[in-house]
Amino acid sequence: MAKWTLPMEGGCRCGEVRFRVSAAPMFTAICHCTGCQKMTGGAYSTTVAVPRGGFALTKGETVIGGLHGERLHHQHCDYCKSWVYTDFEPDMGFVNVRATMLDDPSWVTPFVQNYTSEALPWALVDSPHSYEKFPSMEEYQPLLAEFARL
Repeated sequence: MAKWTLPMEGGCRCGEVRFRVSAAPMFTAICHCTGCQKMTGGAYSTTVAVPRGGFALTKGETVIGGLHGERLHHQHCDYCKSWVYTDFEPDMGFVNVRATMLDDPSWVTPFVQNYTSEALPWALVDSPHSYEKFPSMEEYQPLLAEFARL
């Protein structure tokens, strides 16, 4: 895996929303669930999980798109409708930045792939960890520790 450098900058397709990541990524992932397929118009969504305190909007504001649930908020640019990141309620301490929104996503490779049970058969990738749904809560700490050693 190529190495990332901080800070990382990114934004939506039209440039109305910009952000900065100033903390080390916790992990990278892709999600094959049918919800992510519909939201991206692709085979999966890409994620760079970053600590909540290490993520900041630097330009513009986002609006909730996709599902309007209580536990997670898919944040979109109101102008171009790009899905920029996902925030969680109650605050879980991190945000999932869409990796493709980074100005330089070339370093991102999936460390984890989730929802392989809903994957399009041709879209599975070679990643160190794969899950039919999501990892159990007990599996997250070892995954975070392993990713931090990369």
